[in-house]
Amino acid sequence: MKFSALGQNLSGGSGIESLMDDLGKALSGVVLILYKQQDQLLLQVPLQDYLLNILEFGWPVGPENIAVTPGGQTAFYFLFNLFGGCRADGTPGRILFPLMPEYIGYANQALEPGMFAGVQPGISRTSPHRFKYHVDFKNLDPGVDIAAMCVSRPTNPSGNLISDAELRHLADIAAQRDIPLIIDNAYGWPFPGIVFGEAKPLWTGQTVHVMSLSKFGLPGTRTAFVVAPPEVAAAVSSMMAVTGLANGNFGQAIAGPLIASGEIVRLSREIIRPFYLRKRNAALEAIAEFFPADAPYALHESEGALFLWLWLDGAKKTSRELYEILKKRGVLIVPGEEVAQAF
Repeated sequence: MKFSALGQNLSGGSGIESLMDDLGKALSGVVLILYKQQDQLLLQVPLQDYLLNILEFGWPVGPENIAVTPGGQTAFYFLFNLFGGCRADGTPGRILFPLMPEYIGYANQALEPGMFAGVQPGISRTSPHRFKYHVDFKNLDPGVDIAAMCVSRPTNPSGNLISDAELRHLADIAAQRDIPLIIDNAYGWPFPGIVFGEAKPLWTGQTVHVMSLSKFGLPGTRTAFVVAPPEVAAAVSSMMAVTGLANGNFGQAIAGPLIASGEIVRLSREIIRPFYLRKRNAALEAIAEFFPADAPYALHESEGALFLWLWLDGAKKTSRELYEILKKRGVLIVPGEEVAQAF
């Protein structure tokens, strides 16, 4: 895997990084105490050690594979610009999204124009009012300008869940091209686990996983984890040191004991996933009740995340116009045009 010129500059080590690392080691014997209630204390130890306890997937990873960032958005900003953009030899590097539509929040993360590329999906109708996106591998052929691939699993906004076979195929392509496959687990395993279909996490020498506390219900703590090959985790940590010196400890203090005890996984599987599954089912029941049976609409199969992706065939209004109408009625949607135009 090759870093961009900017990535090499920000991740190549610096005086401030060395200082922060030395300070961290010097203070490693100091225990941070957070008062949760009058008679309860939470003790913080390195979050990497906690996280390893819940990576029960048989992955051969250690603390050297984990970097902590202030939120998933920051993690992707680092990763996209670590690999994408002008390379040391002057050639361009782009980030490829192999299954569009993708998360609109990625769109403005690039520091250089033209850094993103996308592949239109294959589409199959699964029932009269249902459809599903697939990776179109016939048209997926990353060229020498592709520096990394990225997928969210499950996907915001469509609710699509890339299958295990598709993910393995993408990982094989990444290995052949010696580029990373970045996997956004913001809604997936091991937390918050908002997955309604079958999905197994995948680890290879090319995969880079991003996990966040945001959808677990702690967006304000701005805490995320990058699980990656050691050189990538080290680069992300260096970029963090250069741009922000150190991560905030509040989210880590809250999450650490939850992760260490396995409680974060239990809450994800027994509380969070069932809650959103009930919400999803209620929405589907309402659509089935109030949408005419012969109306030309279709919903993407809801396989995870928090969204329903609606296809209105032959609609007389654009999704932007529909957005304005619904907003006046207290209903908020994401117009499909904005997702398409973002990339």
